[in-house]
Amino acid sequence: MNKLGLLLLTAATAFAAQPDMPRYRWENFTTANGLPDNHVFNVCVDGDRVWVGTENGLALYENGKWKSWSTKDGLAHRAVLFISPDKRTGDVWIATMGGLSRFSAGRFDNFTQLTSGLPNDVVYGVSVQGDFVWTATAAGAGRYNLRTNQWSLFNERNTPMYEIWTYAVNAGADKTYYAVWGGGILEYDAKTERWKDYNDPDGETEMVVLKDQGLVHEITTSISWMEKQKILWVATYFGASRYDGRNWKNFLEKDSGLPSNFINMVKGVDGNRAFFCTDKGLAYYDGTNWAIYRPALDTHKPEMLIRDASGKVTRMDAATAPAHHYMLGIDFQGDDIWVATAEGLSHGIRER
Repeated sequence: MNKLGLLLLTAATAFAAQPDMPRYRWENFTTANGLPDNHVFNVCVDGDRVWVGTENGLALYENGKWKSWSTKDGLAHRAVLFISPDKRTGDVWIATMGGLSRFSAGRFDNFTQLTSGLPNDVVYGVSVQGDFVWTATAAGAGRYNLRTNQWSLFNERNTPMYEIWTYAVNAGADKTYYAVWGGGILEYDAKTERWKDYNDPDGETEMVVLKDQGLVHEITTSISWMEKQKILWVATYFGASRYDGRNWKNFLEKDSGLPSNFINMVKGVDGNRAFFCTDKGLAYYDGTNWAIYRPALDTHKPEMLIRDASGKVTRMDAATAPAHHYMLGIDFQGDDIWVATAEGLSHGIRER
């Protein structure tokens, strides 16, 4: 074999050895092409519709066109932190910095401390569970009964919650999980109507003394409950965790493919795969290997990194990148992904 043939064979072998990680063609949206604000807190896919929560109102992307709403239209507050559609009714529940809004039949109904039983006007998260709407607020958790229009409040008086700053909520059919800022994870069992808490076993703020012995850290930011597989993914500002009901597995920048321990959101694909929104890019974990999607931190050019099981990191060619490396939220639309960033909304179109 001549030298050229040997080089081609070596290159082909190296390429074939790379993990088969998803690649995306990125298209980005900013105020220049329809967004009401470039700072995007949350994105939520609802079939063919994509709801977006920004610093300056609610936006909807549908059939290639944008529409937006602000406080002038009745929205409780201009800063929209989280969005949760009700699949049964078509209503959209919106967590804002000034109350909870329900968007129904083209109008907004607002819930605040003064007008309802909402625990606090700063609402970080909302999740619809049948006849209940769960909220995560700066002063505890709230559950709104759509049939009776009554609120149930949960705080340090009736749960194991020793911090009342609830930062995110994820409600499934049988269990509801809360990320509590500085208080770990709270689990509510719908069958027993009992609460259970999960906390960092070593209590250290920046160093995990007992690896995989429990939740990696108590400053939790997001949870993703995989009801079918009974797997819980947890994001914190000091790493990530996966819990299967018996065993914990923790992920840190130093021993995984995470680009940073500072994680704003985790979104599970299933029990083994998940995406992590960090301050240094979007990370994807397939159960063994890792991929990172971002504009490079130094050159800002499109970048995709792959880390295999041995820890080897390979830089892949990328023609496009998300709008910014600071990621705040993600949702799935078939094989595509939508990502909320600090400088725009990004649509990752899966390449084959």
